[in-house]
Amino acid sequence: MDRTAGRHRLRADRPAPALRRRHHDPRALRPGRRGPQPQRLTPRTDPEAGLPVLVWIHGGGYVAGSAASPWYDGSAFNRDGVILVSLGYRLGIEGFLHLDDAPDNRGVRDWIAALEWVRDNIARFGGDPSRVTVAGQSAGGGAVQTLLAVPAARDLFRSALSVSGAVMRPDGPEVARAASRLFTARTGVPANAAALRDLSDDELLDLQDRMGAPGPDREGLPPLLSLAPLADGELIPEPVLDALTTGDGGSDVPLMLGFTAHEFNAFPAPGPDGPPVPVLLEALGLPKDRLASFTTAYGAGDPAALFGQALTDVTFRAPSLALADARAARRRPTWLYEFAWESPVNGTAFHCLDLPYAFDLLDAEGVAAVAGEAPPRALADAMHRAWVSFVRDQDPGASWPRYTADERATMVWDAASRVERDPLHRVREIWLG
Repeated sequence: MDRTAGRHRLRADRPAPALRRRHHDPRALRPGRRGPQPQRLTPRTDPEAGLPVLVWIHGGGYVAGSAASPWYDGSAFNRDGVILVSLGYRLGIEGFLHLDDAPDNRGVRDWIAALEWVRDNIARFGGDPSRVTVAGQSAGGGAVQTLLAVPAARDLFRSALSVSGAVMRPDGPEVARAASRLFTARTGVPANAAALRDLSDDELLDLQDRMGAPGPDREGLPPLLSLAPLADGELIPEPVLDALTTGDGGSDVPLMLGFTAHEFNAFPAPGPDGPPVPVLLEALGLPKDRLASFTTAYGAGDPAALFGQALTDVTFRAPSLALADARAARRRPTWLYEFAWESPVNGTAFHCLDLPYAFDLLDAEGVAAVAGEAPPRALADAMHRAWVSFVRDQDPGASWPRYTADERATMVWDAASRVERDPLHRVREIWLG
């Protein structure tokens, strides 16, 4: 390992690597390694073209993932006149663990550094720095929401696209300090840069795995995300969802957001010796007086399926719906969708299934294994076309109206895609009250 590089891994101003005009072999980078990673930019074009730009932030729970997935190939966007930039960033401990002697939100600072690079350099590749859309999925979708709440990022993009966005809640300093205490208690390593900067990648990942394991000592921490952006009062002045729902975060930025119908439904529930379903649902934040409404809405069948649906709702669907509702109430330009097409492989619309459709990559490596041998081409055409329109025009097209407080028009992506009026009312009634 380069120990000199290790000494810089926890700095605030670690520079993003230079972008290259080539696609990277997805096998070249092991998912879950530390970022920033090599980035990817398409297409080769006239520097005077002034094309719109899509900056893509990968997911992985803020602890894993890679910009080099074949599902992030920008060829279809290239074909349709959009430049795609995929970026990497510091993950896990390096990017998000609160340390006493290092700046917080180091991964967020990497996102900002990459957007600044785009602002300063994208014209050389034919892009227009005033026509940048920032987008991402899962943790990347949470990154998009976070950037909307960061004043330092405000002038770096004009529109935003949050796909299955996940934001840590609560996300204040007290949670960050609790995560640091858990890290030290479990690993014996002080939560400071001096103790971590010279460790190898494998050593850091081992510490991260030990910190992330389940256990009763995690009480008080978010169930899924404990290494994630935090409201530090400086770079992120207030909790992200507060900034976006009651504050001025992203107030004038057109936002498209949505999720799949069954994001985490396959997430394993505790076994027969674990807590009963009502206890699990209450732990996820479902009030006791809404348990009957939940089981009526989703059926009182398999406990694992109910737990998975609750996890899907509380992590993705309810927060995004609350964000869309708050923006609609304040007349902010918003478009909401649900990806409802169910894969014949397992009969659900699960986490990440929508990505090959949005990127128009149905022939990419691994797609047939999750979407079957004959995924609907018309769905990919329609979904990708809406994304291109949004990046180009800040509007997904005439067939998809804005989400407003009166109509709550929602695009339902399916084999026969359609706009429905408030199809997510049950999620609102159960989880948002």
